[in-house]
Amino acid sequence: MNTNNCYILGIESSCDDTAAAVINNGVILSNVVATQAIHEAYGGVVPELASRAHQQNIVPVVHQALQEANIDKNQLSAIAFTQGPGLMGSLLVGTSFSKSLALGLDVPLINVNHMQAHILAHFIKTEGQQAPNFPFIALTISGGHTQIVKVSDFFEMEIIGETIDDAVGEAFDKSAKILGLPYPGGPLIDKYAQKGNPKRFKFTKPKVKPLDFSFSGLKTAVLYFIEKETKENPGFIKENIEDICASLQYTIVDYLMDKLKNAVKQTGIKEIAIGGGVSANSGIRNALKAAEKKYGWKTHIPKFEYCTDNAAMIAIVGELKYKKEAFSANNVVAKARMKF
Repeated sequence: MNTNNCYILGIESSCDDTAAAVINNGVILSNVVATQAIHEAYGGVVPELASRAHQQNIVPVVHQALQEANIDKNQLSAIAFTQGPGLMGSLLVGTSFSKSLALGLDVPLINVNHMQAHILAHFIKTEGQQAPNFPFIALTISGGHTQIVKVSDFFEMEIIGETIDDAVGEAFDKSAKILGLPYPGGPLIDKYAQKGNPKRFKFTKPKVKPLDFSFSGLKTAVLYFIEKETKENPGFIKENIEDICASLQYTIVDYLMDKLKNAVKQTGIKEIAIGGGVSANSGIRNALKAAEKKYGWKTHIPKFEYCTDNAAMIAIVGELKYKKEAFSANNVVAKARMKF
């Protein structure tokens, strides 16, 4: 088995993005993502519609990934796929396709944990960026997860803090919905926040254990605040949208940074990496850069294309596992819930 010049195809289908990527020795040769616009009309991802769209998208997406990488499918060394966590219907499409393709090509099949992949995306060879040194602290922030992970090695990870209810991405999207913004609302809050006054309105940060998170109370506070203000002034949201978004984003980012400071204090580790869709947020990226100067941290912020769900991160994990010959049997099953 040639581990020095292997081509790994990564397939990601955990939610509403169908993605495929090809990696060769840590270098991404292609990274194709098909997004599903159909969910915008419903204000959130509809699982049944997502799985149907994956069925339509997966063949053309994989075909395009191979074309852009300028390789034939018969040159592939292995197929890596997202086993979980995620929406079961969506995962089943990617899992079934990957198993069939690996069987047809007679190459190894490699199962990947989606959340580990967000962390290990930092090991994709990227110009101008250095991979984290072990051990490091990873903050994984997305629509479905908010976790602080102590990473001692590629596959030696320990969750030391997590949300006790909702994820941070959900808090952004639900708050955006309250403000009448279309789905997905998180990026729109970020856009408006950049022009607003972050100290204009005060939202209380939830109080839980030092390394844990809670966002359900914050969403409720936003709802009551908007209901109260719009009752007095129906045009309140429109007149103050930038300041509302800036204040909300400031509260959430400050809360995330509080938890990271606690994690650094508890572990003594000053190397920090972020991952997941919310790591594309300008507020958290700026706060991390500021913390690097203020506290002497070494921070790792991924390229935008590796923040949201993508197959490049699945491919890098596939490559790391391929070199260890950590393959999965063909009877492997998708898992909606999956631990590290």
